[in-house]
Amino acid sequence: MGKELAGTWGSIIISPEVISTLAGIATTECFGIVGVVSSHIFSDGIAELLGKESLAKGVDIDLKSDVLKITVNVVIGYGINISVIAQNVMDNVKYIVERHTGLKVNHVTVNVQGVRLVG
Repeated sequence: MGKELAGTWGSIIISPEVISTLAGIATTECFGIVGVVSSHIFSDGIAELLGKESLAKGVDIDLKSDVLKITVNVVIGYGINISVIAQNVMDNVKYIVERHTGLKVNHVTVNVQGVRLVG
C-alpha cells in the first residue's frame, strides 16, 4: 500500500514504486554515480547495473506512518571520494522526493555496492 494524502476534494495515493523511481532517478543525476544496482546482490557477488526503466529495483522504501526511510544501492566511480558522493546522493534524493511528492523524507541511506573504473 502506498502513502495516502488527503486533499480538499479527495485523496491521492502515491505508490512505493513511484517513490522508488524518483529516488533512483535522483541518485543517477549525481556526479560520481556509475549506476544503481539491485538491492538483492546475486550469489556470486556481482552487482549488475539497472537500466532506466528498472531503477526502482535498486531502492528500498520503508514507509511507516509519517516516517519515510529510503535506501539506495549504488556503484560509484573509482577515484572519487565516497563520503562526498554519498552525501550528495542523500541530499539530492531527499530534495527530489520531497519536492515531487510532498512527503517528508526522514532518512536516506546509501549502500555502496561496488566501485568501477569510469572510462
